[in-house]
Amino acid sequence: MDGKQQLAAFPREYTDAIKQAQNSTTAALQAGLRLLEIEFPTSSLASVSGDGEGANEMSFSLGFLRQYLRIFQDRAAATRIFFPDDKELQVARHGKAMDPNAGSRQLDPVFEQTAFQLDYLTRPNAFSDMGLDFGKVAVVERAQPSDERFVCAYPHFNVNEMLAVEELWEGAARDTDRPIVIFNGELDRIRSGYYPSLFYPKIGKLAKNLLPHMETIYYIHNFKGSGGGVLFRAYPGPWQVLRGTPLDPGSLQVIHTQDTMPTLKQVALEILPRRRT
Repeated sequence: MDGKQQLAAFPREYTDAIKQAQNSTTAALQAGLRLLEIEFPTSSLASVSGDGEGANEMSFSLGFLRQYLRIFQDRAAATRIFFPDDKELQVARHGKAMDPNAGSRQLDPVFEQTAFQLDYLTRPNAFSDMGLDFGKVAVVERAQPSDERFVCAYPHFNVNEMLAVEELWEGAARDTDRPIVIFNGELDRIRSGYYPSLFYPKIGKLAKNLLPHMETIYYIHNFKGSGGGVLFRAYPGPWQVLRGTPLDPGSLQVIHTQDTMPTLKQVALEILPRRRT
């Protein structure tokens, strides 16, 4: 790491986080990067995936996505947003009622009136979790020549969503200057081997064929417990490991930096324990 490079400060609130994500996007696109990942917790800046009910976490992501997209507002008509599936697209357009049985809250329409091009990645079926998509959507065919960029919104509910992102990359973006931004895709599941390649061979291939082309430009992952901390990055800065908790931002201290992304296992079992006092 260049010792003269200033470290990004961990955000104190979501307004700061969204602004940092926007700045990181601008810097990455200016550097010519074309496959970008943004990942941060949505229940609170101190939360981890699963702290909130799944439907609510996606609803939170939807709201943050709308704020983030102000970066492309002047070219909204040339920006195509792919939601995970056709149902989530309808939620974005029309909102949804409260569902006590599902534990989800009421959500007002976020994209009711917009110049952004709205689309979806998949049409789910009963076999989606096994990677079988009998109602397969030709996602590449819906990308238009007028599209200048693609944003894939939280494609993590079933494996077909990320497989569709891979198809979009290979068929509509890789050999062009059109970038793809993956917004809260929970790609750590793929990196960590959450999906066994024996049962999910397509995901195994995706990890080898897609992830090497990706730059994680904005990232927050919390580690809970007495020795907890945070793995944080805001491009073009380095990866930072901080001790402490975002619940008390003043307690956060940078204890380690590096230019490449460490695994979550390395942070939890090596870096954080090594620096405990």
